[in-house]
Amino acid sequence: MKVAVIIPAYNAGGTLEILLAEATRYVNLNDIIVVNDGSSDATSAIMGKFPVRSLSHVANCGKGRALRSGFEKVLSWGYDAVITLDADGQHDPKYIPELIDLSREGHYDIVVGSRRNYFGRMSFARFLSNNITTVVVSLLAGRKIEDSQCGYRLIRREVLEAVDLETDGYQMESELLIKAGRRGFSIGHIPIDIRSSATSHIRHLSDTVKFMNLALRALWL
Repeated sequence: MKVAVIIPAYNAGGTLEILLAEATRYVNLNDIIVVNDGSSDATSAIMGKFPVRSLSHVANCGKGRALRSGFEKVLSWGYDAVITLDADGQHDPKYIPELIDLSREGHYDIVVGSRRNYFGRMSFARFLSNNITTVVVSLLAGRKIEDSQCGYRLIRREVLEAVDLETDGYQMESELLIKAGRRGFSIGHIPIDIRSSATSHIRHLSDTVKFMNLALRALWL
């Protein structure tokens, strides 16, 4: 299975270099695509230090749009699957082989990193948000989802070719699970831990509102 790694990066100058160095232990640099989503810091300069494939947005368009740009390129380059990895250092690349192995052996179309063992260490607000959104996504997708908000996942090209993604922000990751589940694609999980990050760009209130809008629209699909 030919697998690409997509890293959407927005002002990730403080974490991207270490992440790329770690990722090369598990995947070739030529199979890594970094999408610079309108960064104003050293992100572009760091990308230039590594012979990775790169895409750039002139302005910040949102994580969902950055991933969608990466998906389009991955499909055109003939990859069989993509692994999405956050640029802020929360996701340890050591799980890349496990994602690939479970997809192969379990015949899963999507494999999602599950932070269920980490939920107890989250703030109450974040714990509540993650649990509520995960329950809602599971109901709308018709599939048991353990952690709908985790962006560390493997997605086969068949899913990307079949699912029409429309949203630009963090809610796109929920949109993908809902639409893929409804189309009958299988979804598996691997337990992961995450590392702390001081550079997360999630805006809990506004992103929760956007998620609820997505969920309400999905009820009528």
